[in-house]
Amino acid sequence: MSGHTDGLPRGWRLATLPELVGDDGVLTDGDWVESVDQDPNGEVRLTQLADVGDGVFRDRSDRYMTRAKAAELRCTFLEKGDVMIARMPDPLGRACLFPGAKQPCVTVVDVCIVRPGSAPLHTPWLMHFINSPQFRAEVSSLQAGSTRKRISKANLSTIALPTPPQDEQQQIASTIESHFSRLDAATATLERVQRNLERYRASVLKAAVEGRLVPTEAKLAKKEGRSYEPASVLLKRILAERRRRWEEAELAKLKAKGKPPTDGRWKAKYEEPAAPDTTDLPELPEGWCWTSVDAVGDVLLGRQRAPQYLTGRFSRPYLRVANIKDDRIDFSDVEQMDFDDEHFAKYCLKAGDILVSEGQSPELLGQSAIFRGGPEALCFQKTLHRFRPLRGGPSSEYAQLVFRSHVRNGVFMRLGSITTNIAHLTLEKFRASPFPLAPQREQDRIVDSAGRQLSMTDAIDGEVSAQLARIARLRQSILKWAFEGRLVDPDDDEAAGPVARR
Repeated sequence: MSGHTDGLPRGWRLATLPELVGDDGVLTDGDWVESVDQDPNGEVRLTQLADVGDGVFRDRSDRYMTRAKAAELRCTFLEKGDVMIARMPDPLGRACLFPGAKQPCVTVVDVCIVRPGSAPLHTPWLMHFINSPQFRAEVSSLQAGSTRKRISKANLSTIALPTPPQDEQQQIASTIESHFSRLDAATATLERVQRNLERYRASVLKAAVEGRLVPTEAKLAKKEGRSYEPASVLLKRILAERRRRWEEAELAKLKAKGKPPTDGRWKAKYEEPAAPDTTDLPELPEGWCWTSVDAVGDVLLGRQRAPQYLTGRFSRPYLRVANIKDDRIDFSDVEQMDFDDEHFAKYCLKAGDILVSEGQSPELLGQSAIFRGGPEALCFQKTLHRFRPLRGGPSSEYAQLVFRSHVRNGVFMRLGSITTNIAHLTLEKFRASPFPLAPQREQDRIVDSAGRQLSMTDAIDGEVSAQLARIARLRQSILKWAFEGRLVDPDDDEAAGPVARR
């Protein structure tokens, strides 16, 4: 496109939102509606900030008020085609068009409503411009707030928008939507692939811990005419090690107190691990047995984050639930807390420990990762359980397969207690969680096979995520070209790509 004046394409001008809307249009914030003003049986729907997507109205609100209350509060009713601008993240300044609804709707005060009057303004063009990188850059420079950033309607109204004539606005919006429709189709396909990968990942994990992923040790032993050690024998050895460790620790405590035992009565304090409830558990193959997490590993809940520990002489880094992702640890944001030598010895992590989330959204409850060492010695907070396999027990890799399967197949969620949107897997519940124990040699084959299949799945998933990120960048590029006047040529009746107009 040629004929630029003052850096703008020919025929374009700079205009603010009030100028674009005109004197007979609407430029206002939504309404301040308190919880006491709401009524679940009301006729007027109260749309939320979360309903305003980046180019999409999400239609998620479940809040209502009566017509009488809306009239009393002098609410602004939404009309089909209104531009809704979110004045709070995430991201700040995103916009969508209100699609209309069967019932009357209003919106909240953190949403700005734009409705042109007789002014020549094409609202789909405006919506796309507000979602463009150029507008986002302006918004970020005008945001305010110490905790949650926001932009006021007054500041929004100061931003000068490079504005083409209305017919070119319509042409730009139409071209953007043509490109976006193809990107939407590609996105839907990639997201479907991601869902299928997640289902496959869950099925691999389920098969791994139910004895259906590799030939069982019992079948191989019969085929090869040899004997094998069933999991029940392995479990006896693990439980003997568990008791030996307890007695060793208890004896050391008694001696430290100057009370060396004169007989064996102190051993009677030992508590056997509780057997899991197998009522709703699947039947395991020959050679396997059900036990509990507490039977096969040492479980410890992390240290509470209390004010008195936030500063001190022994400030050390620790991990919290935000650091634990599915089968990986994010070390990019590690906080510090005071751990003296005694507490450091108790809560310091060792390679092979598994960290399991204690509090999390229900579908992610129990999400875990193996600690394989870090840049420095690390402890862990009370939002995490530490599982340390007993010597001679299951490997960390096998236990991690069990825990990941429990997340995806809802075992931890069923055991957890849910308050509002957060679920908790208490220490008692985690210790009593069912643990399917396989013969040792079979565990090794399961870990090897599951590792290969899950690695392949992760690689494909990573490629899909990269393509989705590329599409997101391409959307922003299309918007950027559009509002630099490089996406369409008003003098050309034939649609062309952005390269043709550079």
